This record gives sequence, C-alpha cells and structure tokens, in this order.
Amino acid sequence: MLYIVPTPIGNFKDITLRALEILKEVDLILAEDTRTTSNLLNHYQVTKPLSPYHQHNEHKILQHLARQLSEGKKMALVTDAGTPGISDPAFLLIRECIKAGIKIECLPGPTAFIPALVNSGIPSNRFVFEGFLPLKKGRQTLLKKLAEEDRTMIFYESPVRLVKTLKEFIQYFGAGRLCCVSRELTKIFEENKRGTLRQVCDYFSEKNPKGEIVIVVAAL
Repeated sequence: MLYIVPTPIGNFKDITLRALEILKEVDLILAEDTRTTSNLLNHYQVTKPLSPYHQHNEHKILQHLARQLSEGKKMALVTDAGTPGISDPAFLLIRECIKAGIKIECLPGPTAFIPALVNSGIPSNRFVFEGFLPLKKGRQTLLKKLAEEDRTMIFYESPVRLVKTLKEFIQYFGAGRLCCVSRELTKIFEENKRGTLRQVCDYFSEKNPKGEIVIVVAAL
C-alpha cells in the first residue's frame, strides 16, 4: 500500500488529522528531504523510519520500492511541502505501483497554487497550471503559445528568477495584463502583490523577494 500524503506548505497546523494518522501507521516514510520532513515529524512526535526519495534517486530505487510494496510494506510518500506529484517527485512511483497492481491512496491536502489562485482576485472558474517554466529549451515557444491562453495561468517560480520571469511575461503577455504574485503562503510574512505585470514587476525589482513563489496571470 502506498499513501501519497500532502504536507503543510508553511504552517505546520495545516496538516490533516488523517495525514498524521497515516504517517504514524506506515512502515516507512519516503521523503524528498529527510531533514525537512524530520522537522515536521518531530513537531508531531511521529517516530517512523525515513528514506530519501527525490528526483536524483527515484529511477535507481523504483524497482526496489515496488518490490517492498508488493511484499506487503506500507509506505507514505511526502515532499518538502504540498502534494507530491505537483511539481515534485511522485509520478514515476505511482505509475510503477499501478503497473504492479499495488494499491495507492492519495490524501487531499495543501497545494500552494490553490490558495494563490483563490486570493488573487483573478477569475478561477477556468485555469491552467504550468508549474515551473523550462529554463532554456522550449521556454520562448511556450510563452508565445501561452500569450493566447484564454484561461487564468498559474506558475511556480524561484525568488531569484522572479523579476526576470515577470519581465518576460511583460514582453509576451503585455505590461497591462493583471497578475498576482504570492509568496510565503500560510507563513508569518505571507505576501500577495496584485496589479498589472508592470506594477508587480516594478515592485519586486525594488526588493529582494524570498520564499516559495506562485504567479497567477489573467487570461487574454
């Protein structure tokens, strides 16, 4: 049995009672970063074995994990924050479990782009989640295509690349397109900066943004 367990995106109180129950019951917790997950587990006095599962080792240990699951082990997969599989490792293991007939259960829980979308004030009835844009190959092609998108667009971005990305959005989408940049969601210093792409870009050009970033951009 494999459980996909979302973890808080910032505030530890956002974990569900069911998630804690599962984490206490499984034989092994697969974690993107064992140090980060240890902080959460220690906070809730969960003492279970941890094993690293991330983009650098998932191909190597995939078959080993599938074998253990087939033999009856119960595992929970968590990432540093949010729901595994959303711009985080999970897909390969889930696919392998499906092939092997291993039962999978995904718990509902925190995902950064949903609160960012809802509090942006930009229409949320139709939206497309793009995650992180390609760093090089295919980036311009994708931006040209997205310039014609008629649904609200959601992106994840690193704070060090935020201003550069906003400048590219101005170039391809137009300076007057409405947007909202959310950072440090659910944390003490949560910030949601709303306005046109030009206004928001100018704002973050004057400061050094930190934390996890979600960008919501209005449709054409």
